[in-house]
Amino acid sequence: MKVFKNQEGVEGVDSVIKEERIALFLNGTKILSTMSIPQDQDAHAIGFLLSEGVIESIEDVLEIVVDDDGLSVRIQAKIQEENLVNLYREKTLTSGCCVGVTGNFEGKIIEKFVSSQVRVRIERIWDILEHFYQDNALFNQTGCVHRALLADKEGRVMFEAFDVGRHNAIDKVVGKARMQRASLSEAILFVSGRLSLEMVIKTAMHDIPIVVSRAATTQLAIQSAQKLGITLIGFAREQRCNLYTHSSRILF
Repeated sequence: MKVFKNQEGVEGVDSVIKEERIALFLNGTKILSTMSIPQDQDAHAIGFLLSEGVIESIEDVLEIVVDDDGLSVRIQAKIQEENLVNLYREKTLTSGCCVGVTGNFEGKIIEKFVSSQVRVRIERIWDILEHFYQDNALFNQTGCVHRALLADKEGRVMFEAFDVGRHNAIDKVVGKARMQRASLSEAILFVSGRLSLEMVIKTAMHDIPIVVSRAATTQLAIQSAQKLGITLIGFAREQRCNLYTHSSRILF
């Protein structure tokens, strides 16, 4: 490639992300494909199916197989047929990068309230954010990934994941947590992208009480976070933030 600076071009080398079309097979049937980084494909599939309510619990998963080429994930599981049908019947194009798709915005998927009584000192938020944005080698190398991280109330990192899509990154990180049978009732989710409605719904589906982003939030995200019992924090940077909903969980 050529690098142009000050109207001069020189030969250069760039590091770019490799994204692939990953196919998801459920009980022998292909249900969708997603464009994502071929990394943590099993966790991605599990996180997505749990977020959509197609699988209710990791205990319902009987087998997970990633093909040798990394381009297909095959899952055998006990499923919720109605929510699986909704994925086909009425899809919503989300506001995410890579244009995420969901079929389950209505009904049981949003009939939740996260009642966690966890309390987190604001200093822990700042500590995790410093790690979140400084220790990100893949982004520094490519400038082309979103990151999702789960931490406990003491600021210890539990799980993290990367992808070109912010929705994919969340599905991957919660998938990792669920596959390890980790409790998320006192966890904090940190994400690198903006906070929109479907991001909040994913958080609620996994009973995560607090979600933090350096980016902005939307009106529907705030309304749904209030309804679903989520502490929503946006514009978290340089030891300042906007605390939109359920502020009692944050100790100043």
